[in-house]
Amino acid sequence: MQLTRHDIARMMDLSAVRPDSGPPAVHALAETAKRYRSVLTSTLPSYTPLLVELLADEPDIGVGGNVAFPTGAELPDVKVAQTQQLVWLGVTEIDVMFDLGMFLAGKLQYVEDDLRGVVDAADGLPVKVIVECHYLTDDQIRTASEMCVRIGAAFVKTGTGWAPSGATLENIALIKRTVGDAIAIKASGGVRGLETLLELHRRGATRFGIGLGREKPIFDRLDELGGTVALA
Repeated sequence: MQLTRHDIARMMDLSAVRPDSGPPAVHALAETAKRYRSVLTSTLPSYTPLLVELLADEPDIGVGGNVAFPTGAELPDVKVAQTQQLVWLGVTEIDVMFDLGMFLAGKLQYVEDDLRGVVDAADGLPVKVIVECHYLTDDQIRTASEMCVRIGAAFVKTGTGWAPSGATLENIALIKRTVGDAIAIKASGGVRGLETLLELHRRGATRFGIGLGREKPIFDRLDELGGTVALA
């Protein structure tokens, strides 16, 4: 199987979600997404209206809405309200951070009900649940992934990009073994080069969270290889 530059761009969620990612970064994000034709863009909630406006004439480039990012510790009603507002603003997907502290404390039903509220509020839009694998054991990753399937999420996502690590070959493979084809996997956090992206894809990831500026080395390497790579 051959992957082209376009194929890779259509698996890439470009983001500007650092604390200093203000309007200049959002403008740069929109221009970068147009240049490479990435499948999705996302920024911090207060800048989402600007990003939606900048991409209004680009129907094939989605805008993601980040809910409870990056801690997951907002009250359930706040998460629901934030999701509803982002949907009203025109986002096309939702990425929600689960309540890591509650999960680690064993409050699994609380976490599941909390996430189900977001899925319901998303009104049919795909929801990616960020489980922040860096802080979880293998058994906890399995439990979190199974929870994502039960609530009807579209993706398990490995991290916010704010933890010391995010997507690894091991945790992507573990999630894939756990969920099979019941849910998709987004590798996020630490996806720094084309070779890493391809190996994560081989292990089961089909979407990749890439911070603004990290996309260029990936596409530069792809250009060095003639614009296509074999996924074998």
